[in-house]
Amino acid sequence: MSKGPGLEPGPEPGPEPGPEPQPLRHGDPAEPGPGAPGGLFAWLRGRCLGRGAAVDPARDTFGAMTGLYGAIQPADSVSLSTRTHGAVFNLEYSPDGSVLTVACEQTEVLLFDPISSKHIKTLSEAHEDCVNNIRFLDNRLFATCSDDTTIALWDLRKLNTKVCTLHGHTSWVKNIEYDTNTRLLVTSGFDGNVIIWDTNRCTEDGCPHKKFFHTRFLMRMRLTPDCSKMLISTSSGYLLILHGLDLNKSLEVGSYPILRARRTTSSSDITSSGSSGPRAVGSPCHQNNSGPPSEKTLSRPSQREGGSPRNSLEVLTPEVPGERDRGNCITSLQLHPKGWATLLRCSSNTDDQEEGAPMRPVSPRCSLRLTHCIEEANVGRGYIKELCFSPDGRMISSPHGFGIRLLGFDAHCSELVDCLPREASPLREIRSLYSHNDVVLTTKFSPTHCQIASGCLSGRVSLYQPKF
Repeated sequence: MSKGPGLEPGPEPGPEPGPEPQPLRHGDPAEPGPGAPGGLFAWLRGRCLGRGAAVDPARDTFGAMTGLYGAIQPADSVSLSTRTHGAVFNLEYSPDGSVLTVACEQTEVLLFDPISSKHIKTLSEAHEDCVNNIRFLDNRLFATCSDDTTIALWDLRKLNTKVCTLHGHTSWVKNIEYDTNTRLLVTSGFDGNVIIWDTNRCTEDGCPHKKFFHTRFLMRMRLTPDCSKMLISTSSGYLLILHGLDLNKSLEVGSYPILRARRTTSSSDITSSGSSGPRAVGSPCHQNNSGPPSEKTLSRPSQREGGSPRNSLEVLTPEVPGERDRGNCITSLQLHPKGWATLLRCSSNTDDQEEGAPMRPVSPRCSLRLTHCIEEANVGRGYIKELCFSPDGRMISSPHGFGIRLLGFDAHCSELVDCLPREASPLREIRSLYSHNDVVLTTKFSPTHCQIASGCLSGRVSLYQPKF
């Protein structure tokens, strides 16, 4: 009978009595070391995936929080007059979970205390048009973007005026990212531009900025958690990945090397699911460079030794089951909090096609590995539904009609790496929650508490918390 590392020897006689195993002490590693079954490479791979307590000390904490979602119920809600702020387009918690911000259709930004559900403040004229997205730079400073083509910076300690207003886009600005390493703000809009803003040199007149990238039919742009890659989704059904991201280098059309896409079959290429509307697709956000670069690429001086050049562009066509004969618009794009996967919401171009967006031609080439998917009815056609991962990446919250659905990779809300299927599998519905009287457009997990927020077309914000 084998004994664990923390057990005293039992009464069973052994052929050769050896030294007694010592109980684990505080600070000892909780995982087997390089000599464990599987060998050194299995141990190193587990560390790279963030599997050890020394690598991810919050794993057990988030595991306990995930278990609480089984008891989650609609809690408090904030319902204000739609004549004031209109639909809720985006929700964002501060990194410490102390403030919940709401981006509204009618130029307003609302701030709430998510614990007491009390309204803190309304920024009644935050912009001159719809507020689309909010991003916290730290626990005090946050940015908003709008259809008025501007980005605004705000400080929670002084909300009567903006810190500054950023001008540079020529069309609706749809999302904001932030590189905490370089303190560079990254925005994208329907003008097809990705613009970099240097917040290190921000003044009342704005921030120095430069156009970083341009593509037609741009929908959403995201940075991976380590800011090593940029992903861009388009309304024409393509997913673009810039590998070896260098935000300090401006990209002109034709100046970036192109990586050839290929079909991935290796189980080590960890990819993730998507919650969809109508369909969900999973795609890798850390491909093995998805094929060799071209000869022209290899001759470039920007080629890094032993790897692909900086800002190498890969153009992908996500696989959507049953939709190979027509184009798809990738309306929502989210990344796994550990960078393991990409979560896409795809809808048929015949349903939600942007005006002028071409149908994607049928192509047998696909370098994405689909791992999970689910189909949903396209309720509230014409509005983009924003879904999200839980802080530990085990669950997905997806707008679903007049409520939200909590989805998992399996029935036990396991880590993706613990239940990675050989073939595409359906996402498992863990729980459905309905507390709105209109179509839900956005949902967000709190980064610090077991709480979910959702916002709908009629302007109501609902909170969900465990009840026993």
